[in-house]
Amino acid sequence: MTTRPPHTFSIAPMMDWTDRHCRALHRTLSGRALLYTEMVTTGAVLHGDRDRLLGYDPMEHPVALQLGGSDPADLAAAARIGAELGYDEINLNVGCPSDRVQSGRFGACLMREPELVAECMAAMKAAVDVPVTVKCRIGVDDQDPVESLFRLVELSAASGVETFIVHARKAWLKGLSPKENRDIPPLDYPLVYRLKAERPDLTIVINGGVASLDEAEDHLRHVDGVMMGRAAYHEAGLLGEVDRRIFGSGLDVTPFEAVAAYRPYLARQLERGVHLAAMARHMLGLFHGRPGARAWRRILTVEGVKAGAGLEVVDRALDAVSGARAAA
Repeated sequence: MTTRPPHTFSIAPMMDWTDRHCRALHRTLSGRALLYTEMVTTGAVLHGDRDRLLGYDPMEHPVALQLGGSDPADLAAAARIGAELGYDEINLNVGCPSDRVQSGRFGACLMREPELVAECMAAMKAAVDVPVTVKCRIGVDDQDPVESLFRLVELSAASGVETFIVHARKAWLKGLSPKENRDIPPLDYPLVYRLKAERPDLTIVINGGVASLDEAEDHLRHVDGVMMGRAAYHEAGLLGEVDRRIFGSGLDVTPFEAVAAYRPYLARQLERGVHLAAMARHMLGLFHGRPGARAWRRILTVEGVKAGAGLEVVDRALDAVSGARAAA
């Protein structure tokens, strides 16, 4: 059996998407992939509703907590809370380009302050026993990506960081929206490959524009890991092949098997008063590209939002998919 570590394939932290319900679904498809929370600010961790913000199901392991912040003491305190809650890794966001993170002096704007990032990472590392990692861009605005990326990595590695997740695009903080920043700046995969070649001692994970497992396998010839974002969410069914293709162990999980495995989780959450729609929205892409996918999405979307909607809605959607598959 392979011993490839969880970082070999991970699912990106995505605001408003990778909440606990999403992660629980993704875990039914892959037992090996590393999952990430949405970014949580240090202020929210220290002063907010921790159960709502940081709660997770034990089935999610291995799961990493991504923090947003730039104060070393606050990050150390938040990291300590995350480690005490059992997260397997604490990650610092140095890549998000939204207006909110710019005004808060965290996210991608920290690419301009590599010394501060290194100070933050040193404080986090001293506070916890679990790994602390950085997720960054290759630069922002007019920075030279070679200089900005390598400087950030050099300083943070000197503080003890061993794993870097690199979104292989610049972030343009002036002139592009967060959505545009996910698509418009050109990808520079060779630069990330070069980083790994020059720092073979570090674990380098590539992120940005990875749309298929074929692409992930190509990247793994050059770097240690691949982080997939939107494709993993919108076409979640592809995650059923991750354990076999990427980690070299296990059998493929079909979308039908994933729904069956997710069902006990759905039942537990429904009993706790969680609305079906809060969980069903993450399931919409499960049958992407397969017969019945449209009916699956329609039933979950239309029926799942109704008051009192329960597992019978999921069963009805499954029946529609099964019928379409039989007719195909």
